[in-house]
Amino acid sequence: MIECYITDRAALAVGQSLLDAIARNLESGPDWIQIREKDTTARDLYELVSRAIQLPNPRGVKFLVNGRVDVALAAGAGGVHLPANSPPPRYWREITPPGFAIGVSCHAIEEVLQAEREGASYALFGPVFAPLSKSSGLHPRGLVELGRAAASVKIPVLALGGITRENMPACISAGTAGIAAISLYQGSPAREPVRISP
Repeated sequence: MIECYITDRAALAVGQSLLDAIARNLESGPDWIQIREKDTTARDLYELVSRAIQLPNPRGVKFLVNGRVDVALAAGAGGVHLPANSPPPRYWREITPPGFAIGVSCHAIEEVLQAEREGASYALFGPVFAPLSKSSGLHPRGLVELGRAAASVKIPVLALGGITRENMPACISAGTAGIAAISLYQGSPAREPVRISP
């Protein structure tokens, strides 16, 4: 099972830095960390990603950058996550190295199918449940729709939106390859790391 921590410094506990949260999750927790600080400049995002990549990473967690292929490449990240309606992944394959992950946000089965056709490495599908960390104008898709989306393609589909310790097993049982979340990984420093067996 793939676990992906999506960062959001605005949702951090008071007194907690984003780099501290990233460092904690590098020690134990997710397999991927998507740095998703949309309101930063390209320069500041590059600095953040570069500093995060320099942190001790004993488990070889993969770093993804939200929406900025240029920043991901410049900082040496392992991939990029493209928001919906971005240029197709295949356009970026000519300038990215082998093994560079390119993910896509999807909200419908048709979008998951399109992501696969256009060369995505994986898809985030959601919101499966009502999001915990931010408001969304999208209606929750539910476990049945999640399962249909995952079964419709060969690329990994990760569940996103309202993911908790309690509903993670249901997402996996529905057929998804993993989960992606903000709140699940961005709790207080004293919180126990989250792991779940497939």
